[in-house]
Amino acid sequence: MTKVELDELDKKILNLIVDNARKPFLEVARECNVSGAAIHQRVQKLTKTGVITGSEFMLDNEKIGYETCAYMGIYLKNPEQFPDVTDSLMEIPEVVECHYTTGQYDLFIKIYAKNNQHLLSIIHNKLQPLGLARTETLISFKEAFKRHLPVSDD
Repeated sequence: MTKVELDELDKKILNLIVDNARKPFLEVARECNVSGAAIHQRVQKLTKTGVITGSEFMLDNEKIGYETCAYMGIYLKNPEQFPDVTDSLMEIPEVVECHYTTGQYDLFIKIYAKNNQHLLSIIHNKLQPLGLARTETLISFKEAFKRHLPVSDD
């Protein structure tokens, strides 16, 4: 994957919109001392080059009924399982992230469940049938913080 060269204006724009994709371009333009059209063109360029991959609304998982957040390390029986297991994990709506990892786990996933009983049901009814060697689960009590990476030269 090729790194995209960003100038100072690109970096400033990204830092202004990363936490609020709905921030009006005219407001960004005022903070950058350029025209709204310049911001629009830069955002289009950043989207076309793949630096910006979309925008989304973030849901409060607890407010929609998902009180349990868990992280699970997955051990596969053999490496040939990667494609089938990741395809199967994509079909489980409660699995919101899946990462190939180094270290002790083959895969590391993030799961949201309505409660601990629901989590147990997901593990028994949706994950165990995938033929995994074993799993290790960590339940998150509370997210301390979440942030985006700053766009800088460092």
